[in-house]
Amino acid sequence: MAGAGTGPAHLTMPAAALADQLPSWAALVRAHNPGPMTLEGTNTWVLRAVPGKPAVVVDPGPLDEEHLAAVAAYAPIGVVLLTHGHPDHVDGVARLVELTGAVVATVSQPAPSGADLDIAGIGAPRIGDLGLDIRAIATPGHTADSVSYLVEADDEPAVLTGDTILGRGTTVVAWPDGDLGDYLASLEQLVALGSIPALPGHGPALADCAAAARFYLAHRHARLDQVRAVRAAGAATPAEVVEVVYADVDRALWPAAEWSVQAQLAFLDAEASSDAEASSDGEASRTPDRAAARAPDGLATP
Repeated sequence: MAGAGTGPAHLTMPAAALADQLPSWAALVRAHNPGPMTLEGTNTWVLRAVPGKPAVVVDPGPLDEEHLAAVAAYAPIGVVLLTHGHPDHVDGVARLVELTGAVVATVSQPAPSGADLDIAGIGAPRIGDLGLDIRAIATPGHTADSVSYLVEADDEPAVLTGDTILGRGTTVVAWPDGDLGDYLASLEQLVALGSIPALPGHGPALADCAAAARFYLAHRHARLDQVRAVRAAGAATPAEVVEVVYADVDRALWPAAEWSVQAQLAFLDAEASSDAEASSDGEASRTPDRAAARAPDGLATP
């Protein structure tokens, strides 16, 4: 069976240079929930472009009174946005609303996959009245409901990436809710945003979202090549793939790695099925031509 050294090493460092400073309109309040899955803790972002105007909070974080009090100290807070529904990002929502009176924005789901989203159902105050230009972009993959927010104020653009891009290391494709094909497409969307800062759901801010997304894409494709090889060498289950491919990873992360492997295997199975279908369609379309070539007098056989 192929060894762990045949593929990329487990990434623990940032995928791009760290940002020298945050945009003037962004403040970071980090929750006190460090761990293997949350890095230093969950990042709650407080966005305010105009002094005195209500702020926008992205991902209130866990239900931790000390953390939520620190977020509420940025009052007035008008709007809460969410990048996805994992508990470490959303469990504190109801309590923060109690503390601040903020309105939780709903993000309408896109009709076509990957379409821009409209922030709807906000009520007062409207985000446009706060001096912030916020565009929600569907970036599924880590989870089916993952959303990133492209924000601009005072000619300082940045993108809040939730868990789609982290400040260091790589994220989990949380199969079966997460989907690797969707994730790769979402990374391509983030590449297209260009060299603007990324404000992630965990870890430090990055200077270049596009560079981080390109690195993630290369890393994911290299992992897929490694999984293909390990599978061809006899690994039959996700656990067996993890044992080889993620041999250099802390075993505490192996359950999460198994989610990603299940997503990788599902992606490879879908890829193989698509290739087989395309081959079958090609054979079917060529069959009449071959029959006509063999038939006498140019007549096709029935």
